[in-house]
Amino acid sequence: MKKMNRTDFLKIGTMAALSPLFVKATANDFTAPIDTEMMRRLLTANDKSASQLMETVKQGNLRFGRMIAYDIAVLTAAYCAKGSAYYHNAAVVEKLDILVKFLASAQAEDGTVNVGNLESPPDTAFLIEILGPAATIMRKDNSSELLDVQQQLKQILLKAGEGLVTGGIHTPNHRWVISAALAQINHLFPNKKYINRINDWLGEGVFIDADGHYPERSGIYSGVENAAFITIARLANKSSLYAPVRKNLFMYQYYIESNGDLVRNDSRRQDQYEAAAKPSTLFYLQYRYMAVHEKNKLFAATCKQIESTKDFEKDILSRSLFYFLEDEILQQQLPTAEILPDRYEKLFPTSHLLRIKEKNTTVTLFGGTDQPLLIASGRSNSPDFFSYRKGDAILKYMRLSSSFFSMGYFYSDGLRKEGNSYVLRKKLEIPYYQPMPKEKRKANGDYKLSPSIDDRFWNKMDFSNRPVSNVKTLETIVRLTETHGTVELEFDIKGMKAVPVTIELCFKEGGQLTGVTAADANGNSFLEQGTGEYRSGSDVITFGPGAVTHKQVMNLEGERYSTHFGTLRTKGEHVYITGTTPFKHKLTFS
Repeated sequence: MKKMNRTDFLKIGTMAALSPLFVKATANDFTAPIDTEMMRRLLTANDKSASQLMETVKQGNLRFGRMIAYDIAVLTAAYCAKGSAYYHNAAVVEKLDILVKFLASAQAEDGTVNVGNLESPPDTAFLIEILGPAATIMRKDNSSELLDVQQQLKQILLKAGEGLVTGGIHTPNHRWVISAALAQINHLFPNKKYINRINDWLGEGVFIDADGHYPERSGIYSGVENAAFITIARLANKSSLYAPVRKNLFMYQYYIESNGDLVRNDSRRQDQYEAAAKPSTLFYLQYRYMAVHEKNKLFAATCKQIESTKDFEKDILSRSLFYFLEDEILQQQLPTAEILPDRYEKLFPTSHLLRIKEKNTTVTLFGGTDQPLLIASGRSNSPDFFSYRKGDAILKYMRLSSSFFSMGYFYSDGLRKEGNSYVLRKKLEIPYYQPMPKEKRKANGDYKLSPSIDDRFWNKMDFSNRPVSNVKTLETIVRLTETHGTVELEFDIKGMKAVPVTIELCFKEGGQLTGVTAADANGNSFLEQGTGEYRSGSDVITFGPGAVTHKQVMNLEGERYSTHFGTLRTKGEHVYITGTTPFKHKLTFS
């Protein structure tokens, strides 16, 4: 097997210009030079990934999943790219043959596969979005050694296409993933039925709200949808689909933290619960494509920001060469990047999310949970309403809970700007129930199974037809005021008296806390008075003053979760501040 030495690397820039896979691409009648440094980095990382696959891809050593498609694409790129240590290496073809045969064996009669969901058209489409570029690269290379593998891959794609032109979906993004997969198949093997099915799905309309959110309001699935729309736009001649991509990417620039994490508070999907934030690398290829395609200097700056993050090599360099080989616009040099602002204050009204940046400090405030509160995929129900970051010092989230009829965490009814401040507010009303009116009584006591008026529980009590009394209230107001990166949070909780209140702070694990009590057996600390500090490296968050009137910090989720023995507790350094209603307290973060 040929090894790449330093001289080979130095030749890559020259060879890139000569290779048919590194041709100059044209977008909007504009030709930019090839980004040879990026291509060199991609080749190096792809060769490293290919080297691992050359060792691990063996008969009987494979496990089916989406990574099989990535393995095929990575090895295809290694074989087809001049400058690769594996360029036209016959041993790579043997590994590809193993992988393609294994993939074919996993297809059901209708062409679909089982990946999480059973015989799933959407999950099949996710595979095709990766296999399509691999098949395109093979066709460009035109090596006779690949003919058998190409034929096998063609049969897989055509069989999958049959399932995708009739198959259904579960979630909003699935429509576009299937359409993108059909665009890939049609690009390789044109057939009107593929375009007809794409038009069927697009006929439903593409929803994007005033701020730039797709229906799922999720970083994960925004990345999925943007990638799908770009594929459909360029391969199926649907250029109008660039508009929602542009709008979504513009919005998500405000969601990217300096270390590459994505803000997730307002998601309606699984990322709203995940303690580890998803990385902005999810968007890199889309930002890069749109930066070049539209000569967008702001998107180019976002690309540079993502390139500087710790996840860039793992998520992009190690498994994206095949995208660059398939879609040559990605190979072009980025436009000259704008300088990203040191300061912004941006409110997104549709999801009630506030983002503030002041140099290396960022603030997030969220009040947009879907009402009524239901714990279900597709609904926003995260109790994380505030976060604060100073460089590497990270308060992952703040939550607020009260022992008020087991209602659990505070969820705001929206977020409003009042003067120079931003306000979260919620008023809870918990009744007791009177006897059923005589005219609605049933001798057999068989009343409707229904939810209580406060949505805490269900019972065969026909609650909506019962008079109420003894109504207890609790109103929570949280007011945020920010000045040059320093934040004041004012808490005003009133109504029923003597209700225990708990403010929960969760700092990123691994930092050092001072000014708080030593952590107990459950990893809980309290800021009893004065000021606390959280340090990570050279960055410090100062917070306080503290207060403690009780230490009831278990089962803060409330009845919705405790009934099912669930918890929303995450990893991290947990610090608590407690009080009793009427509760007025001001916390400062700096």
